Amino acid sequence: MSEPKPRILYCRCAFAQTVPKATKDEVLDQLCESGESFDTVSDLCEMSARKDPRITELLEGDEPVQIVACYHRAVKWLFHSAGVDFPEDRVEVLNMREESAEEICKKVLK
Repeated sequence: MSEPKPRILYCRCAFAQTVPKATKDEVLDQLCESGESFDTVSDLCEMSARKDPRITELLEGDEPVQIVACYHRAVKWLFHSAGVDFPEDRVEVLNMREESAEEICKKVLK
């Protein structure tokens, strides 16, 4: 039996502006062009800071999740700060601050 396809969560990092705009734009363009289903949020940092109740929905279920955002440690603690368990065993964080759009899209759109 094959592994379930991971759910893709893309963070636009709209407010922190720490992720290069060209990388964010290229990843988003490729996700849109791929025809793959994905969820997007404007800014996980902002959602966590505001304790947005929707943040709890982002990791619901048992399916694997690929989060396209920034540093793994930062994403993990954003969920923790919002009171959401971060299931390390089924979440992969792809870092747009350190990886190129091409590298990220190869992993996400395999």
